[in-house]
This record gives sequence, structure tokens and C-alpha cells, in this order.
Amino acid sequence: MIPTIKDTFFKRASSDFNELALEVFRHQAEHCMPYRRFLDGLNVKASDIRSWMDIPHLPIEAFKNHQVQTGQFEPAITFTSSGTTGQVPSRHVVLDLDWYHRVFNEAFTWQYGSPSDYRWLCLLPSYLERKGSSLIEMASTFIQMSRYPESGFYLNNLEELHHQLNKANEDGRPTILLGVSFALLDLAEKHPLPLNPNIRIMETGGMKGRRKEMIRSELHEILEDAFNVNEVHSEYGMTELMSQAYSKGKGLYELPPWMRIKLRDPADPLSKVKEGKTGGMDIVDLANLDSCAFVATQDLGRLRTDTTFEVLGRFDDSDIRGCNLMVV
Repeated sequence: MIPTIKDTFFKRASSDFNELALEVFRHQAEHCMPYRRFLDGLNVKASDIRSWMDIPHLPIEAFKNHQVQTGQFEPAITFTSSGTTGQVPSRHVVLDLDWYHRVFNEAFTWQYGSPSDYRWLCLLPSYLERKGSSLIEMASTFIQMSRYPESGFYLNNLEELHHQLNKANEDGRPTILLGVSFALLDLAEKHPLPLNPNIRIMETGGMKGRRKEMIRSELHEILEDAFNVNEVHSEYGMTELMSQAYSKGKGLYELPPWMRIKLRDPADPLSKVKEGKTGGMDIVDLANLDSCAFVATQDLGRLRTDTTFEVLGRFDDSDIRGCNLMVV
């Protein structure tokens, strides 16, 4: 069933999201054991669900405490979350690494065009310093795809990165500076530089205990001032999801066609919030075909439209993770 879905996945997601979501749900309700036990505990029968809006979402903590996979297979790779010392990391088992490559390539291309058309300057020190990062897998693939040989990781070599940004200013080639928040702040303090419009700054969130937490608008204001840019772009992703959403500014993210978000009342996980209100983000990522596509995150958000959203912070008692930002 799953290989057949993958063959037509992106086309079907664009044409009939609800039908595809229900097909994935019914399959996972039977073959993903942690999810099946969760549904049994709620006394939910898959045959009774008629809309993706009514599908229960597995708490994200399950990825720490269980092997969340659909069917029996030996993982090609297991992605792990960063977390801090003493925390139990989330684990996302991946059956087919090529599928992950297809998904993140489609998600980026949908918003920006082919990754190969960009020079990739990646400032992701905390991720490079450990194994199992899905972000590093994505970034390294984009670097390999790039037509520009100077694409690469710039671990702590801020002077060389500054040199490459100057070069990008001069040659005008499309460039993405992809960085974790604390490292971009280090660069902004040590090497401020007005950037031309051909260079996009894209933050992935995360202070990793290196700096005080700050709200996204404050982070973007600092970066905009240091680099003289009108907008800072953002990538929203997490270990437990195969897909990414991107913001081209103002903290407003756009979902690819195979993702949806609904909001729940933080005080009552089974209750929906009223339109326009802040709530806990329940994410449908249908690309999670081999794990669970319906995940109740610890992020707080607000929907703007069916496919656009803001991330406003995290629950007070949730772990500090890569995409962590304090509550606004």
C-alpha cells in the first residue's frame, strides 16, 4: 500500500488531500502499533472518521518512548532530536532515505525553485557536532546538488563565511545563508555586512543553550539591522516530521500541499480552539508514511489561512529543542 502511495503521492496530495489523509490514517491505525494503542485508548474506530479534521493526533512524546513505525522494517536511518544533556531524544525511524530526499526537495522547490540553483552557505555548528540530524541530511544534500562549488558548511569559520558573503554580494548569484539562530547572531555581531537582495538569510531557530531565548521577531530585527535586509526567511521542521514549511518573512509559514495544521486547546488536548486564537499545533504530515502522519506537537501557533500559520512559542513545560522559541 505505502509504495503505491509514494508513486502518486505529490499529485494526489494536491488534488484530494482529505482522501489521501484518510487512506494514510486507516493504514496507520492498523499497522502503527503505538498509534493503534493510542486510538484504542481513545475508543476511536478508524472506520468512523470521515474528515482529516477529525483524525486524532499522536502526542509527540511517543517518539521518545516508542518505536513509532508503520509495519515491520529495518530502518535505513534513524533521525534523533538534539535536546539537552539528560533529556531523552526523539527518534524517527526512516524506511527509505530516498523518500526523505524526495520530500524535502519537493517542499523546498515548491517555495523557492530547485535547490541546485542556489549557493548554500550553511552555518549549523550545533547540528554538525552530533549524529542523526535530519537538518544536516537535508543541508548536505542541497550542498551536493548546488551548481556552485563554494557551497558548504561553515562550522565556526565566520571569517571565511564573511568572505563568501562578500563574494556573493559581488557576483549576484542566488545564495541562501542557512543558519541556526545563535550562530547567525554570532555572525551578525562579529561580521555585520549589508547584503544584496540575491542573498537570503534563512534561520532554523534554536539557541541550544548558547544564548538567551528570544522571540522570533526580536531575532529577525537584529539580523535585519546587521545585514541590512528587509526580511529574514525561516525553515520550520522537526525530527518527528519528514517535511518542512518555509517563511519568506514576518514569521508567516506556508505549508506544502501534503501538510495541514489544526489547533487544540492547550488545557484540553481533545478540544479545538476558536478561529483566530492561539492553540497547540496538531500537524498532519502525510509524508510520514512509514511512521505516523498525525502528530500533536508542543508548539503554539495561530492559523492565518488553511495553509499559512505562525509559530508563537512552545508550551511552558516542553523540552528545549531545535525549533524552540519562547512564548510571545
